[in-house]
Amino acid sequence: MDQALFLKLFAALFAIMNPIANLPVFLSLTADRGPAFERKTAFTLLISLSVGAAVIAVTGNALLNMFGISLDAFRLAGGFLILLIALNLISGEQSKAHHGTEQEKEHHAAQDNPAIYPLTVPILLGPGSISTMIIYRGEVTGISSEIAYVAAIAAAIGVLIATFFAAPLLSRFLGQTATSVMSRLMGMILAAIAMEMIVGSLKALLPGLA
Repeated sequence: MDQALFLKLFAALFAIMNPIANLPVFLSLTADRGPAFERKTAFTLLISLSVGAAVIAVTGNALLNMFGISLDAFRLAGGFLILLIALNLISGEQSKAHHGTEQEKEHHAAQDNPAIYPLTVPILLGPGSISTMIIYRGEVTGISSEIAYVAAIAAAIGVLIATFFAAPLLSRFLGQTATSVMSRLMGMILAAIAMEMIVGSLKALLPGLA
């Protein structure tokens, strides 16, 4: 297995999906509905994220080819988008690209079953995570990297869902301090990954820079 690809993709998705920072969002959207509803929402979320990730993995590059967009150009745009999300995490703010505007958040709270919308789309499977999956899909060149790609996505989703299943227990121990520290740490990691994407794509698009 390509360990470098696995670690980079897992770190990027873990930082964007950020289970600890999104745990309060999950709890707020399932509040006052009981542990059974929380488990049902987490299970539905597991299915929807898995299906969504599979669709992106299969169709992502085809969509780029259909619109005539090179992977390097998409990597540059995705890098800037991910950098903005990272800066929001570092500053302790929620990214509007994933969490929506204030008006959209009010609509989120009114959903009877928040697993598909807004938890899957756009909070967890939003522009940042979709871009990351498509970008790293372009680095898959053989069976070793294919295994690493699938394993990284499965591991990121697995950690996220395990966190949500354990929400009642974790909510007792994780306060605002832990959430803030985790958000800023994930923001720093995500910023480094975004800069690597931007620099790599610029070198490919503008060979003179290399």
